[in-house]
Amino acid sequence: MISQQSAGAAAEQTASRPWWRDAVCYQVYVRSFADGTGDGVGDLPGAAAHLPHLASLGVDAVWLTPFYPSPMADGGYDVADHRDVDPLFGDLADFDAFVERAHRLGLRVMVDVVPNHCSTAHPWFVEALAAPPGSAARRRFVFRPGRGPDGELPPNNWQSDFGGPAWTRTVGPDGRPGEWYLHLFAPEQPDFDWSSPEVADEFDDILRFWLDRGVDGFRIDVAHGLVKRDGLPDNPPRPAPPPGVYRPEGHEWDQPGVHEIYRRWRRILDAYPGDRMAIGEAWVTEPEALARYVRPDELHQAFNFHFLQAPWDAGALRIAVRDSLDAVRRAGAPASWVLGNHDVVRPVTRYGDGPTGLRRARAAALLMLFLPGSVYLYQGEELGLPEVLDLPDEVRQDPAWFRSGGARPGRDGCRVPMPWRPEAAGLGFAPADATPWLPLPADWAELAVDRQRNDPTSTLRLYRSGLRLRAAHLTGADELAELDDGGDALVLRRGRALCVTNLGPDPVPAPAGGRPLLASAPLAGGATTTDVTSWWLLGGPG
Repeated sequence: MISQQSAGAAAEQTASRPWWRDAVCYQVYVRSFADGTGDGVGDLPGAAAHLPHLASLGVDAVWLTPFYPSPMADGGYDVADHRDVDPLFGDLADFDAFVERAHRLGLRVMVDVVPNHCSTAHPWFVEALAAPPGSAARRRFVFRPGRGPDGELPPNNWQSDFGGPAWTRTVGPDGRPGEWYLHLFAPEQPDFDWSSPEVADEFDDILRFWLDRGVDGFRIDVAHGLVKRDGLPDNPPRPAPPPGVYRPEGHEWDQPGVHEIYRRWRRILDAYPGDRMAIGEAWVTEPEALARYVRPDELHQAFNFHFLQAPWDAGALRIAVRDSLDAVRRAGAPASWVLGNHDVVRPVTRYGDGPTGLRRARAAALLMLFLPGSVYLYQGEELGLPEVLDLPDEVRQDPAWFRSGGARPGRDGCRVPMPWRPEAAGLGFAPADATPWLPLPADWAELAVDRQRNDPTSTLRLYRSGLRLRAAHLTGADELAELDDGGDALVLRRGRALCVTNLGPDPVPAPAGGRPLLASAPLAGGATTTDVTSWWLLGGPG
């Protein structure tokens, strides 16, 4: 038994539980969702026009990636103004219209907040470059003198997440080299110094600005990176993580001081009606570390990347589920499950080649939807989109590609625009006379929304059915019983519902007295075959 509660406690909890504890949230990567203005780039009017797709899919909320004014050095995560909309995506009136339409359709709205860094075009950083060392303007950022006789070496050995040193040296008005500034990502993304009261006050106001416009929640970018170790010491040598695993470790990540920031933010969120919430993108090494972010006076949720990074292996998935639930349960918080996002290889490609990858991704989706807590879907997962691995070099835009000299493929392959209509130019992502900012593969016509909409075997129909059945049979209680024997199949129970995920070669027989609800692929005489997840409704009391 992973966790347990009485039926009476579950009923009482369901009556008063906030919306986000069980929500299915759909991530819209704004640049790639839908182009409503004809420039080949997704925007807020295009996203608003396609909100009925999300409502019919059965999700509860939509999360918008950054749409703020930005030079787009990192796809909008280099923010120049946290209180406005980039003309590429529309304007504040378009944002308000998006929120109004989403709410009318019964969808909550979450937006990205980017508190670790900004753009070099941000007025504060422009002011800081023009100000002398030690000035108040520079104290908003992490400026330090260099090492070496002439300060020619970076202040420490920290590395950028996109490759190369995490420091860039400034040049003064007289052309002489000066201090260095920290950027854990691209040089165009200078890190804020959260020991500055001005930074903390600024983000209080930013949160209130969007809450006052009706936003229901925030996704916090780089939630584990805001505070750095005092003195900025060198990092010790450490082995590289396994292939496909992202593991930020060092003095620049997951420092204790971040938690006071989120206590402060929680007080702001709690002051607004409507169960406003925040979820952190906190890449940490252990579930216990993740649980610290979701203590009762901090964030409401944190992404569960332990589950995302688990290989397609029964033992690894079992441990990821068990450890994740145990950790957040001790903090009194719900788990948050995710298989993909705008930063990772799509699950269809991650789990295998061709049909095998799709079969496993469909099985993983039903496993995830069965688990207690909330679920975050990345746009296109409901279509079974694969990673695009053969983008021409000349169209790539990810700074990780450029800073690694092409050694790292970057994240453009999971950001290729959505296919909507199979017969349309650009597969309906943009008006006919517009060229999408990244090219869509021709064979994605078979995966377009309109092609899958009426196909009972499609991945889109599988997601719709799974979300409908989840709402009917699984929402409202946090219990999960683990019934398997530790073999190649995960067998999980929630009330009267049973989930079987078979990762081994031998079919798993139908449960006694069980009525099949849904399966990620056809069953064989009632048995769940390899790389298939099935849902069952059992007889007797729930």
